[in-house]
Amino acid sequence: MDPKCTSSSEDKRIFILSKETPAKAVLRMGLPVTMGMLFMVIYNLVDTYFIGMLHNDSQLAATNLSYPVMMVMIAISGIVGNGGASYIARCMGAQDEEKARHTLTIGFEMIGLFGILMTVLGLLFLRPIVTILGAKESTFGFTQQYVSVMLIGAVFTMGNYAFGQLLRSEGSTSYSMVGMLAGTITNIFLDPVFIFVLDLGVLGAAIATVIGNVVGTLLCLWYYWAGKTLLRPSVQLMGFDPEIIREILWVGIPHTLEQFFTTAAMIVNNNLASGYGEATVAAMGVSSKIMSFGNYVYQGLAAGCQPLMGYNYGAKNYSRMKALVKAGIGVTTAVECCIMVFFGIFAPVLIGAFSDSAEVIRLGSMTLRASMLLLPFVGSTSITRNTYNAIGKPIYAFSITVVRQLVLYIPFLLLFHRFWGFRGLIHAQPVEEAICMVLALTLLFTTLNRFEREKNH
Repeated sequence: MDPKCTSSSEDKRIFILSKETPAKAVLRMGLPVTMGMLFMVIYNLVDTYFIGMLHNDSQLAATNLSYPVMMVMIAISGIVGNGGASYIARCMGAQDEEKARHTLTIGFEMIGLFGILMTVLGLLFLRPIVTILGAKESTFGFTQQYVSVMLIGAVFTMGNYAFGQLLRSEGSTSYSMVGMLAGTITNIFLDPVFIFVLDLGVLGAAIATVIGNVVGTLLCLWYYWAGKTLLRPSVQLMGFDPEIIREILWVGIPHTLEQFFTTAAMIVNNNLASGYGEATVAAMGVSSKIMSFGNYVYQGLAAGCQPLMGYNYGAKNYSRMKALVKAGIGVTTAVECCIMVFFGIFAPVLIGAFSDSAEVIRLGSMTLRASMLLLPFVGSTSITRNTYNAIGKPIYAFSITVVRQLVLYIPFLLLFHRFWGFRGLIHAQPVEEAICMVLALTLLFTTLNRFEREKNH
């Protein structure tokens, strides 16, 4: 750990990981992560809000069609963000600080490499990518503009996400949150300037988003180099250690494939929605961005649990792991039920904030009220996946995602759409999530009980 760090701040972060009461530990680790993730939602909502003020359904639809590109960036950066964070937390739990620092250093190198590759390959295949996203003649040009700018700034978007994950692995959740907050404020300030003052429309929204990610990334880097973190990257530790890279990839690649499956499901959904016209795509896009608030709450709380699980697994404290899982499920489900009620009551108002089209408001409200039904179930599944990633058993997390997206969701999406049309399209996911939750929790508690039995014998 860096000598500039005080022992009190060091003790406080380790205490939360190892001894804080389960519910408090989940909240103290999860809430800053949740706030950081909500700032990511605001990135997209701000773009959607200001583009909606142009009263152009084609540009509004383009922001939704472009969103999977950002998801792919986050997925690839998740190789380092999740794989590296998992191994760092386990190393710290096992008191192996040197290996934790080495893992952090290699993570920095990998993010730079992945960001450059994303930019080069993305721009080379720009037109095929936009076609796959589901863009039609009226939305193709706008979608291409947005995607091209996002690809140019890929290293910063990916760095902002991955560095935040690495900060959280050592318990420095507040630093991660501040980085995302700074980027969001920058985006909010620049969006109207680029969209309206410079008259760049959807292109301006993309530029503002990238600049926001630049600010967030640079702030995260400053925390490391200013010695405010428990761990710091080191020039002396640069290079590629096969064991560390294997550990990062072992957790990171399955997690990234999970994100790709989610992106694939979104692309299938967008292509089915495109058959109903621009207003439907725009309505579902606005609903999806609003639903992101609910989605990122459970994802943030679950991600906050991951360092807790990794640290206690490294320390072989399995009974605490089980208590943390139960607390995480209780907290997440309660919060998501409150959000579901809020969405149900205020759906037309929320959709109307982003569009004055009566058809978009009608379809968006219908979509939001259908989508919100998944919220009581998804938190438990997310905590299960994050627990398996935290303890270095990503195949279990990956298996849950395969069942969730490929075995259940995409087939349900196609089947429900075939028999019930648009209503089937928007109700497929809540049914799938309820089934997946039961399967995930059964698997997780079987695993935790086995750990306890093996330790006692």
